[in-house]
Amino acid sequence: MKKLLFIFGLSIFLISPAIAQKKKEVVIQKTDYMPLVKSLETTLGTLYLSLSGDKKEKRDWDLFKFLFKEDAKLITTGVDYEGKLQAKYMAPADYVKASKSWMLKNGFHEKEIHRIVHTFGDITQVFSTFEAYHSENDKEPFAKGINSIQLMFDGNRWWIINLLWTNETETKPIPAEFLQKDEY
Repeated sequence: MKKLLFIFGLSIFLISPAIAQKKKEVVIQKTDYMPLVKSLETTLGTLYLSLSGDKKEKRDWDLFKFLFKEDAKLITTGVDYEGKLQAKYMAPADYVKASKSWMLKNGFHEKEIHRIVHTFGDITQVFSTFEAYHSENDKEPFAKGINSIQLMFDGNRWWIINLLWTNETETKPIPAEFLQKDEY
C-alpha cells in the first residue's frame, strides 16, 4: 500500500509541472493575442483576417475564438426551403466546426468595405458591410452582406458579444449608404 501511495504521489509530482507548463503556454498564447484586441480597429481587423485565407490555408481558430466573450453568439439569417426567414445561432466553436472544412476546400476572404459605428459608454454597435471572395485575386465577390457586430470594452480589451449577419440577395440588395467603399 505504501508503495502504491508513493507511486501515486510521484506521478502527481512528475505530472504537475507538465500541467502547469501547459497552462502557462495557453496563457502566453492568449497574452500574445492581447495587442489584437486593444482597440476597436484592431479587433475588427483581426476578425476579418482570422477568417480569411486561400484554399488549403489553415486559419488560426484559437485567435478567432479569442475575439469572443464567453457565451457570445454568431447568428446568420436566411430564407429556408419553405421561404421562411430563419436565424441560426452558433457558439464560436460551432461556427468553426461548420465552416472550417468549407473554407479549406473553397478559399474564403472576407473584406470589409464600409463601416458605421455607434458607441455609448463601454458598448459599441458596428454595421460592417463585407464582400467575400474565394481568392484575393478574384475580381468580383461571390457574396456580399452586412455584419452587425456588438462589442464591449472591459477597460482592458474589446470583446465581441454577438455577430449577426445576412447576405445580400436579388430581392434584398444592400442599400447604397452601406456600400460606400472605405479603406481598411
